[in-house]
Amino acid sequence: MFTPSPADVRRFFCTVYQKSQSGHALEAIEEIASRWMDEHPEFHTELSDLDAALLRAETLKIGEDNPFLHLSMHLAITEQCSIDQPRGIRQAVELLTARRGDLHAAHHEAMECLGQMIWDAQRAGTGPDGNAYIASVQRRATKD
Repeated sequence: MFTPSPADVRRFFCTVYQKSQSGHALEAIEEIASRWMDEHPEFHTELSDLDAALLRAETLKIGEDNPFLHLSMHLAITEQCSIDQPRGIRQAVELLTARRGDLHAAHHEAMECLGQMIWDAQRAGTGPDGNAYIASVQRRATKD
């Protein structure tokens, strides 16, 4: 299984940003990443400077905004929905999107659920609970 380092993740997003800005052809995953970057212009300054992004990775404090984690979560949810894994996530995110009227807003809510699931698994020393994750997204999709 591939486990990228924080530096690998930053290199990926900064390289994709540079390629997209210069009009170079993008691979499929890069195209998806580029679309999410377009949704977040507040990240463009950090994405445009790989060296600064790599240095910042070493000094990032808990609770600080991390555009690379944020974009990674957008990619993860996009991929989860494309293959419906965990089973039911596609429908839950589609329902949440319909309820909120916006895929981007739905992703941000699903991110909170995904982050909570990961946090809970780490604290308990267990694997991620996909059913709890989907249930959390579904709860958000059924409340105002």
